[in-house]
Amino acid sequence: MKRREFIKTMAATVGGLTVFGARAQSAAPLCGGPVIGDPKVRGPFPILSTPFTDSGAVDYEVLAKQAQFVDWCGSPGMIWPQSGDSVDLLTTEEKLRGMEVLAKATRGRRSALCLGVQGNDTEEMLVFAKHAETLAPAAIISRPPDSGKTEDDLRQYWRALAAVAKRPVIIQTSGGTKYRGPAPSVKLLIELAKESPYFGYVKEETSPVVPRMKELVAAKPTIKRVFSAIGGFGWLYQARVGAEGLITERAVYADLLAFIWNQMQSGSDPVALQDAFSKLLLMLNLRETIPGNQLRGFHLHVWKKRGVFKNMLSRNYGPKNSVPPKPILSEQALSQEDIAEIESRFDMLKPYLKSGN
Repeated sequence: MKRREFIKTMAATVGGLTVFGARAQSAAPLCGGPVIGDPKVRGPFPILSTPFTDSGAVDYEVLAKQAQFVDWCGSPGMIWPQSGDSVDLLTTEEKLRGMEVLAKATRGRRSALCLGVQGNDTEEMLVFAKHAETLAPAAIISRPPDSGKTEDDLRQYWRALAAVAKRPVIIQTSGGTKYRGPAPSVKLLIELAKESPYFGYVKEETSPVVPRMKELVAAKPTIKRVFSAIGGFGWLYQARVGAEGLITERAVYADLLAFIWNQMQSGSDPVALQDAFSKLLLMLNLRETIPGNQLRGFHLHVWKKRGVFKNMLSRNYGPKNSVPPKPILSEQALSQEDIAEIESRFDMLKPYLKSGN
């Protein structure tokens, strides 16, 4: 019996499923309601991890290959640059060139490209936003300005973005490493969505996450889409309260995320959905035992295993999360025990991964 067939017939007392030996019954889809807003900006949009050459330069060839991998996996979309290290530790020129590389690499493909446009202030943000507009991605995403101190600072910053944006804008509710200002209130997010037809898409990762999500979902159709975040740990639960996708740096598992998303939409196999999600959590939980960057770290080994990355190099922050004047490079260190555990848990994902490279 194949593994997936076994999963379907294993013991299940989940959400009204039948007893041991019976096939999994269909359930109501978690994300099967009417689609509001742009249907292309929905589902998992994993953030691409920035690859580097041995000299520490951005490896644009691998960045393009990574985008093609995510598309091959069947992921609805992808995002770059968005994680702290790719926003803070890359130069303006590196980010602008990376956007161009990805726009070319994804042209004509099914996965929607979303480009990150944020800055220390409005002026810097607009440099990226205007450049992104020339590349015509499916969407753009923006977090609060590093220099923001009040909610009105956020309001004016995103209003300036609304003046140039001609496509869906996802607002990330948390700021970067240097940000010390407030999170945008739900009231502000609704206000901005009323002012611009391109706003109303939210990456929610501000505490209390679930109550805020419920409030945002209740504001539909003004609010068009709410995305889960924070590594994906709460994705399944948050889908039950209305999240319609996931944004986090998990692109190396893009096919697994796509499988979970497809099950959320169809409701055809609740057991497979819960099994796939539990295997994802088991993989992500390795951050508790293997030292390193939580978003990159041991996942770089998986990138190499899947034939996309050439090395496990990262740029790093300086003391107290400062941005160093010159790149600080490090390579993820793994013991044989670490590798064995990564390989063991990755093997558990295989029923839900796309075969081949």
